[in-house]
Amino acid sequence: MKLHETFIKPMHREGYRFVGIFAAITLVLFFIWAPLGWLGVVLTIWCYYFFRDPVRHVPEGDTLVVSPADGIVSLIEMAAPPPELGLGDTPRLRVSVFMSVFNCHVNRSPVPGLVKTMAYKPGKFLSAELDKASDENERNSLLIEMADGRELVVTQIAGLVARRIVPLTAEGVTLKRGERFGLIRFGSRLDTYLPDGVEPLVAVGQAMIAGETVLADLANSTRRGARAD
Repeated sequence: MKLHETFIKPMHREGYRFVGIFAAITLVLFFIWAPLGWLGVVLTIWCYYFFRDPVRHVPEGDTLVVSPADGIVSLIEMAAPPPELGLGDTPRLRVSVFMSVFNCHVNRSPVPGLVKTMAYKPGKFLSAELDKASDENERNSLLIEMADGRELVVTQIAGLVARRIVPLTAEGVTLKRGERFGLIRFGSRLDTYLPDGVEPLVAVGQAMIAGETVLADLANSTRRGARAD
């Protein structure tokens, strides 16, 4: 990788308008007082950096589940999937990845499959690090059906600063593993509900890279209640 590619990343088109607004305000601030203008420069660079959309190298392997987001694993627990998906109250293993305002916020599909259902639910804007954010915050959930018939749920959750979930896909679309399916503006969280019997290969506190970090392996799954040979 060339040196400039380490610092200069492609920017998602959703960021063009915001960077333009930050840059315009920066020009005005320079006319008012130079130190304010330089503060505006820093904030404009941060805005560009927030909307960065770097190339990701998705690992090969038909059974791999990759992280849908950059960030830190904040929770691993059993929880019922979002009720708006109509999947019932049976708990599934949920892995939550918290994204700070410094993480890349482009979200990527954990597995290849058909977007069977996509459901948006308005809500609050509590800190995305809180457990109750999964239930009370604004969210957008995808039910992805894989080729073997198993289903995985991934949910975008708006946080304390995030105020806009941007979907980049729709029901009926077939996603590739690691393909972009949405983004959340300014700090948030992604919940992944794994299929029955699939255990995570990550731990709380682990740093994740969307589309690259392996979150689980479907080949190592065993149905709950089944006897292992």
